[in-house]
Amino acid sequence: MLATLFSGPNDNMDRPVGVVDIGSNSVRLVVYDALCRTPTPIFNEKSLCGLGRDVALTGRLPEDGVEQALSAMKRFRALADVIGVGTLHALATAAARDASNGPEFIAEAERILRGPIQLISGEREAQLAALGVISGIHKPDGIVADLGGGSLELIDVKDGVLGAGVSLKLGGLALRDLSGRSLKKASKIVQGAMDDLPALRSGTGRDIFAIGGTWRAIARLHMRHIGYPLNVLHDYAMPADEAIDFCRMVTRVDPESLTAISSVAVDRRPLLAYGALVLDHLMKRSRARRLIVSALGVREGLLYELLDNAERAKDPLLMVAGELNKLRSRSPAYTVELAGWTDGLFAHPDFSESEAERRLRLAACLLSDISWRAHPDYRGEQSLNVIAHAVLPGVDHAERVFLALSVYYRHIGPVSGETPPRIRELAPTRMIERARLLGAAMRTAYLATAAMPGVLKRVPIRIEDGALVLTLPQDLADLANERLFNRLKQLAKLIGREPVITIAR
Repeated sequence: MLATLFSGPNDNMDRPVGVVDIGSNSVRLVVYDALCRTPTPIFNEKSLCGLGRDVALTGRLPEDGVEQALSAMKRFRALADVIGVGTLHALATAAARDASNGPEFIAEAERILRGPIQLISGEREAQLAALGVISGIHKPDGIVADLGGGSLELIDVKDGVLGAGVSLKLGGLALRDLSGRSLKKASKIVQGAMDDLPALRSGTGRDIFAIGGTWRAIARLHMRHIGYPLNVLHDYAMPADEAIDFCRMVTRVDPESLTAISSVAVDRRPLLAYGALVLDHLMKRSRARRLIVSALGVREGLLYELLDNAERAKDPLLMVAGELNKLRSRSPAYTVELAGWTDGLFAHPDFSESEAERRLRLAACLLSDISWRAHPDYRGEQSLNVIAHAVLPGVDHAERVFLALSVYYRHIGPVSGETPPRIRELAPTRMIERARLLGAAMRTAYLATAAMPGVLKRVPIRIEDGALVLTLPQDLADLANERLFNRLKQLAKLIGREPVITIAR
């Protein structure tokens, strides 16, 4: 699982790559560090142009929106040149494909960007959105829903297989225009569009993966509303009934009265109620169990689609953890050895470690030393904050907390009187206890080896005959002292075993 982490770079994938996304509400440039399994945004800028405003009524892109969008793209092209972007991709969605003056606009935009623009269909947009979710959420199972200014795309995803995509004219701008700014009429439009919709029949008991700026804004407001302890939108989950209740509140009240409304762009606030209305109907009609927010969508889906099968197959969590390891650890190779060393403990039948739990343990080992440069008194706190808020794909919030707490306990100790922040509340008891156990194991390993590669394989740990046994070779026998024994004792206490240090003959 870890074999690919330290392979050399691919010469065709190591230059910055950019995507210009020409949507109905915003025009955005995102530049990523490279075309790879886990592309990291190094520049992100948007302009809320409202290209889809009044298109449903007039059939044309608004002149002021066109002017603003073309001006933004001139800047985007210049920025791409300054950054040194190797390839600049461009996509246009609902507004440009539905407007009579769309072709004229696209032609001018292509001249400015000095390259072709893909004018994608609604079905194609749904497929790319689903690929974006697959790229950033571990084994998604449900319906991907992408709400833009002009349209709503829906597509089923399970085991990496996509269903048939469908596009509905229920984007925030389109719905506002078609309803004459009446939420009551808008509700009837949404109801009519979703009645007996085949795309929603498979949603019962599964998840809705929500993409789009308006829905992300609603999720952010919900986090602030309930005092959620982790400020990370990606993979934020809400039970269906909670999502429906909150959406109904958003449609009833003045947006300016909502908690943390300042976190939502002023130009987006008028669309919150329409986005909430669509989400309300979507959750009810699909009978989904949860709403899960995805920060990755069409742009990331396009880049994922360009990868070969071998690159797609890589685990994004382990890739990102490996990159952080290489950037910030004393010895990146040591943390890989640490993952193998802990196999000797967690392979015991008492732990019944699932494949998903093993994956998280490997990631935690890779992240175990990223705060070694901090002051010793703050390494635990810094590790917790960095890991809890890092851009980590492929983990839900409970798993993210497990990773953060594992390294936190590795620094402060598993039985310390200190209480970690409220994010502990987000993980179940089993995860908390396994984080404590892994943290104690890592504390023992680091003290026994001084984080030097090549040593761990010579000091194996195992459970046998009711004891937790750490074995040292003859030439390293002097490593054994009271401090190391106390570390092993802490670990042994967590699993109800007696600690034993032996010297191999």
